[in-house]
Amino acid sequence: MPSTTEYLVGRGIADITGEPADTGMLGYGKSWQRSSGIHLRLRSRAFVIAHQDSGRRVLLVVNDLPIVFDSVHRALLHRLAGWYGEVYTEQNTMVTATHTHCGPGGYSHHRLYQSNTGGFRPKTFGAIVDGMVEAVRRAHDELAPATLALAHGELRDASANRSKVAFDNNPAADREYFPDAIDPQTTLLRIDRDGEPAGAINWFATHNTSMTNTNTLISADNKGYAAYHWERLVERVDYRARDRRDFVAAFAQTNAGDMTPNLNLRPGSGPTENEVENTRLIGLRQYRAAAALMGQGRPLTGAVDHRLTHVDLAHVVVRPEFTGDGREHRTGNPVAGAAALAGSLEDGPAFRGFTEGRNPPWDELSRLIYLRSRRLRDAQAPKAMMLGGSALDRFGPYVARRAPVQLLRIGRLYLIGIPGEVTIVAGLRLRRTVAPIVGADLTDVLVVGYSNGYLHYVTTPEEYDTQQYEGGSTLFGRWELPALQQTVAGLAVAMRDGQAVPYGEPEPDLSARQRHARPRVPADVPPRGHDFGDVLVQPRSHYCRGEQVAVVFAAAYPNNDLRRGGTYLEVQRETETGWSTVADDGDWSTTFRWHRDGARQTATITWAVPEDATPGRYRIRYHGDALTRVLRPYSGTSPPFTIG
Repeated sequence: MPSTTEYLVGRGIADITGEPADTGMLGYGKSWQRSSGIHLRLRSRAFVIAHQDSGRRVLLVVNDLPIVFDSVHRALLHRLAGWYGEVYTEQNTMVTATHTHCGPGGYSHHRLYQSNTGGFRPKTFGAIVDGMVEAVRRAHDELAPATLALAHGELRDASANRSKVAFDNNPAADREYFPDAIDPQTTLLRIDRDGEPAGAINWFATHNTSMTNTNTLISADNKGYAAYHWERLVERVDYRARDRRDFVAAFAQTNAGDMTPNLNLRPGSGPTENEVENTRLIGLRQYRAAAALMGQGRPLTGAVDHRLTHVDLAHVVVRPEFTGDGREHRTGNPVAGAAALAGSLEDGPAFRGFTEGRNPPWDELSRLIYLRSRRLRDAQAPKAMMLGGSALDRFGPYVARRAPVQLLRIGRLYLIGIPGEVTIVAGLRLRRTVAPIVGADLTDVLVVGYSNGYLHYVTTPEEYDTQQYEGGSTLFGRWELPALQQTVAGLAVAMRDGQAVPYGEPEPDLSARQRHARPRVPADVPPRGHDFGDVLVQPRSHYCRGEQVAVVFAAAYPNNDLRRGGTYLEVQRETETGWSTVADDGDWSTTFRWHRDGARQTATITWAVPEDATPGRYRIRYHGDALTRVLRPYSGTSPPFTIG
């Protein structure tokens, strides 16, 4: 690493876990997948990178979330403006999601994403925004001189192509760039202070879907485990200040649209047949590939810059140089195809009666409609049309239509922010559009999907023609990717020439138009003869390393207090000075599972005893808040047990 510092860098981390009980989870869209506890808390990790000479800065916020919607993006920027004025704006702030499918939903302002939550969930929304703000404030407050290094490597056993039929329809020049039909590039931005590692951001393309749609515990999935594992390796956590870190590691997405972590191309299958173990192993492989790059990077120097514009993707006229056929084309209003309703069979099927590829009679019905509208046919064919945004919007905006498209520069690293799920070849074309304009190596230009909003999938026109799940989910039609290429080309030219770009029209603020969920929550009543926190099922007196401890407590509704920045549980070891916490509900070794049977509520806390656990006496504590006439905090403690 260089001895001189050209940048100021700040890092921050905070809890963004939403409602752990009885809330529809976002990602798979299944009515039965409702939160019932926590396996691994969700975190927001923020990085401020400022150039010391120019004063220009960018803010990267990587969140363990299913999706970043314009709702939380707008709320974050509004809150930051109250603290810092124009320091952090839409232009220089990139807010991304790791795309776990096991986080609570209900925080979007568009109706589609409230389908299994009963409406908007203010508590989950507030937890996400509060946590992101907290992470950014911590990063801002600790800005200090730092050195940066950028390194690239390859990781070939953490992803598989779940849409090979579509991939194979691309031209040979594209397929040859990815001979294994995956994007193996893993990129690491290393942050050092005073010659010591202080943080890292990794970008790698694989879906964050090792956990299946049968899981109902909140989980940050494989990318969350990778970050958790690295941070725990570097330092010992002070459980009195859980979100203070000397080392912050983020594992962000790139063009992961057709990349699955389920290596056997079945949900929860690969490398093993255990989804929890797969989550750990795929996360561990990402960590190891990233950590191997820590000593290989070249120093990062040069300017910090940013550009952003908003594009109404329903009404883009795409110029011939981007369409590939030498003719002008137009995008269309958002329409979901029958293949979109089939879901991805490799990560989690959606609705019965729909398949990837052909879907008669929907294909025939769409063909007849296309015969009557040349423009619709040019935009959407051969999609078997199912759900159109225009018709559904009369009940309230169903999906977003305006895309915030962004280009950030940190020295020789260029990040293309796309609010969608970009396939690897679509990502390659976006990178090939930007790289020659700005004079960058292709490996130094990354597509950062799931950024600043959500507009579903981005496929190449050739992939779109096969109408696999990803093509059916490319809402704005066959020319959506060329429209985005045209847009990022404009951003790149403006950045190269030092020019401004049109702001465009952003998605409207829908915060005042939300129908709040009104879950029926019975009053908290302890079991007969017990109080909240009482132990109902005790642990054994002795356990060996590798065994699992389980304790059941009388519980109240955990959504009464989300304990953001805190914990519902503590595993404690007896020391000479008292009881010391060794794990909580943010640790991989623990689970907090809530269950309600009529008025009776229980909390089952498990702890998988690590192989390196110190022998001695332990106990498990449980914390909650009961709502009777007022909100009353309570705690319960198990009898001690020994590990040896």
